[in-house]
Amino acid sequence: MSLRVAIMTDETGWHTGRLRKAFRARGVEARCVDLADCRIDTTWKPHGLAIPGFGHALPDAAFVRGIAGGTFEQVTLRLGILHALRESGVPVYNDARAIERSVDKSMTSFLLNRYGVPTPATWAGESAAHAQRVLMREAAAGRQVVMKPLFGSQGKGLMKPGVSLPALEAFSQVAYLQRYVDAGENGFDWRVLVIGGRAVAAMKRVGGEDWIHNFARGARCEPAELTPALAEISVRATQALGLDYAGVDLIPSEGGRPVVLEVNGVAAWRGLQTVTPLDIATLLVDDLLDRKLAASKGQLALAGNHERV
Repeated sequence: MSLRVAIMTDETGWHTGRLRKAFRARGVEARCVDLADCRIDTTWKPHGLAIPGFGHALPDAAFVRGIAGGTFEQVTLRLGILHALRESGVPVYNDARAIERSVDKSMTSFLLNRYGVPTPATWAGESAAHAQRVLMREAAAGRQVVMKPLFGSQGKGLMKPGVSLPALEAFSQVAYLQRYVDAGENGFDWRVLVIGGRAVAAMKRVGGEDWIHNFARGARCEPAELTPALAEISVRATQALGLDYAGVDLIPSEGGRPVVLEVNGVAAWRGLQTVTPLDIATLLVDDLLDRKLAASKGQLALAGNHERV
């Protein structure tokens, strides 16, 4: 019987098409599944999990390509499905714990700093008074600060507030502030893709809207040399968050030293694919099957041997 993999996504398109093709090439049946259609059902024997397209069985593995936004309760339940799959012995790539760390910018910053990964100074809290003091202190030192939504991607909602803190209502009552790193007049940032503990490809994102370099906001993708420094920092950032694969966003600081701005645990790669000859979907699928799934099967076999003893 061939392996069956669930591609967890709320929309099908270019990325899921590439993944399904790569799975097919390995003789694996891949089905796209919306987490919103899954459910925890303790009467659904034998696992208590109902995954559309898999009947009463579970997939051999799950690849998380997208998690739709929603209410706090909806997102919690969708992540709960991923937690439940892992608890049921299904390898999840990336699993819910790692995604939660990368989606929450404050936890990302905390973990990067904790594990010594170069990243800009960051402050996150609910006190508007404290955030205002940070802005004034940074301005007095001749520095700027970027304010970001705690959750979000593609450069949406970013602003440089100067010395006047905007109302926190627009940021869900949380102030996430990060020291601005000026990339210069011809500014750019890097996106490095890390798969299975190895940096595999890099690009520069040049231009875009003002100081925000993002492919979704008009930035131009250009090939970039994957230097040892870029690779080493990106791998360390991915390991700090416990991710199987990640898109790591970095920017050159003074002297050209790269620092990590964000780590994307549900990374898109369409822009990167345009500037690298590597088949990224194939690399992802191979890592899931040959490393993650193989390790899971090895653990199950070891557990079975212990039980027999």
